[in-house]
Amino acid sequence: MIEIGLCGWGDHSELYREAGKDKNKLPAYAQWFRVVEVDSTFYAIQSPQVMEKWAVETPDNFRFVIKAYQGMTGHARGGKGHHPYESEASMFQAFREAIEPIRAAGKLLAVLFQYPPWFNCTRPNVETLRTAKARMADIPCALEFRNQSWFTNEMSEKTIAFTRREGWIHTVCDEPQAGEGSIPIVEAATDEQFTIVRLHGRNTDGWVSAGQPNWRDVRYLYRYNETELSEWVERLRRLEQLTGTVCVLFNNNSGGDAADNALQLMAMLHQLPPRGSFKLPPPKETAQQLELFE
Repeated sequence: MIEIGLCGWGDHSELYREAGKDKNKLPAYAQWFRVVEVDSTFYAIQSPQVMEKWAVETPDNFRFVIKAYQGMTGHARGGKGHHPYESEASMFQAFREAIEPIRAAGKLLAVLFQYPPWFNCTRPNVETLRTAKARMADIPCALEFRNQSWFTNEMSEKTIAFTRREGWIHTVCDEPQAGEGSIPIVEAATDEQFTIVRLHGRNTDGWVSAGQPNWRDVRYLYRYNETELSEWVERLRRLEQLTGTVCVLFNNNSGGDAADNALQLMAMLHQLPPRGSFKLPPPKETAQQLELFE
């Protein structure tokens, strides 16, 4: 099974043209896709009440991939003073408690641990991964690297073997090849039930723009063309033979391309959105303008 969705649901205005959807985006999003990545949890651990609301307002067959809090993946460098928790153990506990309503509803696919570009392939970092996995207990966890050292020619097979042995879900990434801070497409599955594919775009200049004032706006500014998506159709078919569900998440959000590319890929795979049609309603602004002359 191949499920397609987006990273976040707040940036895709073209999906919310129908009246009354602006303040109710997640249920509207669920009319188009059956899976979503929750990115807000990377910046702050959300309350269980918020998670319960998301679980309630989505259909029974809707699923979430929830991104791990940045303090859990070492993005907030500096240790305890850079996150509001007494210890790493209490931080992980707070996160587990926060996501419990979604897990209890049967809507959690996995927690995504995306490690930063400076998290390279070293023995201490391998132990960090083991500790993180142990703290998550039996919660399914996916692993994404941003440092090329994990997937050099001599390390790639070892990294995949470690991921499988330690019970992590492998994340296949499509991203710009921009040196040490990026990884290649590693077409593999480490879990029989679930594999994640994250499509970040191929904007090389934007990928290395961290630190610039507008880096968040340009890093994921990219639209996949039909040839590139056709290549992914073939990869996804192969991955589908290795794992129960392949969850494809488009993260090329900067220019509003993620939703269009996701729906385009869905059509190429002969899938329909849950709403049963790809047809978009007319832009809300157009309808409002016409009313002025009635």
